[in-house]
Amino acid sequence: MSENKNLVLSNQNQAIDGEIVVAPEVIEVIVGIAASKVSGVYGMRGNLASNVAELFGSSVHDKGVYLTNDEGKIKIDLYCFLNYGVSVPKTAIDMQEKVKQQVLYMTDLEIEEVNVHVVGVVPEKTTLPDLNELFDSEDEED
Repeated sequence: MSENKNLVLSNQNQAIDGEIVVAPEVIEVIVGIAASKVSGVYGMRGNLASNVAELFGSSVHDKGVYLTNDEGKIKIDLYCFLNYGVSVPKTAIDMQEKVKQQVLYMTDLEIEEVNVHVVGVVPEKTTLPDLNELFDSEDEED
């Protein structure tokens, strides 16, 4: 028998019957977008499938996001790359706050914990010297 992993939102307005159910994949997308918008985040870590999908032009918003639901307590693990020169603790705290804020705003769900795993730091792009300029300067010296 398959286990139902959907999250049921509590109904604040008792006058309307029914329930609101949110798939975990929806929360992963919300978290992925919120985390990637934080200043200092270069990108999220993906897997082979998400990298192939992006290669063909599809945008994958849930890459690097892993959600676990233990008895109604939602825990999120984020795997990301940061830009070189940013404060890692400050950026990680900003990611945690932004993720909790967006999930609460969009789904009314409280997040138990947000764990940020920094996978790597991406250096700034440096401009390579023009080879013609290097060789021209040697010729002028002769």
